[in-house]
Amino acid sequence: MYALIDCNNFYASCERVFNPALNGRPIVVLSNNDGCVIARSNEAKKLGIPMGAPAFEWESLFRRHEVKVFSANFPLYGDMSRRVMSLLAHFSPEQEIYSIDECFLNLRGMEVDLQQYGLQMKARVEKGTGIPISIGIAPTKALAKLANRIAKKFPGETGGSYVIDSEEKRVKGLRWLKVEDIWGVGRRNAKKLYAAGACRALDFTELPESWVLKHMTITGLSLQKDLRGIPTLEMVPVERKKSIATTRTFETDMRSFGELRERITTFTAMSAEKLREQKSLCRRLVVFLETNRFKEHETQYYPSVLVKLPFPTNSTLELVRFAHAGLQQIFKRNLYFKRGGVMLTDFVDANEFQPSLFFNSDPRHKKLMETMDGLNRKYHKDAVRVATQDTRKHKMRQEHLSKHFTTDIREILEVQTK
Repeated sequence: MYALIDCNNFYASCERVFNPALNGRPIVVLSNNDGCVIARSNEAKKLGIPMGAPAFEWESLFRRHEVKVFSANFPLYGDMSRRVMSLLAHFSPEQEIYSIDECFLNLRGMEVDLQQYGLQMKARVEKGTGIPISIGIAPTKALAKLANRIAKKFPGETGGSYVIDSEEKRVKGLRWLKVEDIWGVGRRNAKKLYAAGACRALDFTELPESWVLKHMTITGLSLQKDLRGIPTLEMVPVERKKSIATTRTFETDMRSFGELRERITTFTAMSAEKLREQKSLCRRLVVFLETNRFKEHETQYYPSVLVKLPFPTNSTLELVRFAHAGLQQIFKRNLYFKRGGVMLTDFVDANEFQPSLFFNSDPRHKKLMETMDGLNRKYHKDAVRVATQDTRKHKMRQEHLSKHFTTDIREILEVQTK
């Protein structure tokens, strides 16, 4: 049996944890630079606010219905996600983190009442973090997704946890689910299924395997078998990233080399920290810039450069030096740049790498980076940083940003007692 745990309206729920006055009030969370809606509470959904809605086009409705608008607070959401996943990991020795707000647990061999076990997960996470979750449990991952959807759609009847443990429940659930809502089907395949006369998930499971293989490839066939109750989609172990990129659209067009160097330094430092978290070393990095493509009257220039490092490293100091060299190669004067970024790639395991006889990372940097990361975790992000790093606090337009309640000691929640 597999369990699929999904945090309900995760971004909105994170904001509510630290401000209970928001309970019952419509909430939307905006993308980078407060561009468009990327998350909605149930109350906001009922108002008809769609995903991807440009914020400026819906401002009047936000004001009219007193919708609470937030800029995306990704450090807070990421930290809350780690807390949720850490608590859920205690319920199974095998966990697959599927996204920031979802994970699978393998419940194979557990002699427990599965419905009650799901409710225990729900109670533990909600007590430990304040984040509401829904749990679906079934013999396959695709059916667990279906069970989770039922738990979320009918919380009053299920209590937020639903188990598909019989053929009757499987067929009933598949007959209820539309094909476009099947996990992994997508819009294009949904059109093919409707054209073939399959309107519900049950219809999809009854299509000939040869048709599914021809029109939806082996991936669709695996999904069909999973929905039939035949375990086909296995748990995926957490793998190290093969590349790490940090890119941003600048708040204003930038022209000077000094400004761009500050941003590239910041992007490199952010990527290097993630590289050290997964205990990897980098052998190549890419630096790129983009002019403002919406200013058609100006010269358009989208350069990038691949820098091959003389030795693998995860030192911020060394990576920044190589990134600066790359930036110097692609920078052109008298152009206005709107976007830039750094990507680290070609990784090796830091614990298994054999040093070279002639060219190696400075051995002193390992202890230095450990100390820097420790201080930044203990106090606040960028408490210790590279001298050429951008010192401005808000790089993007974030007019509705909440506090970093769990990731910055200076913004920790204050409690007043009488």
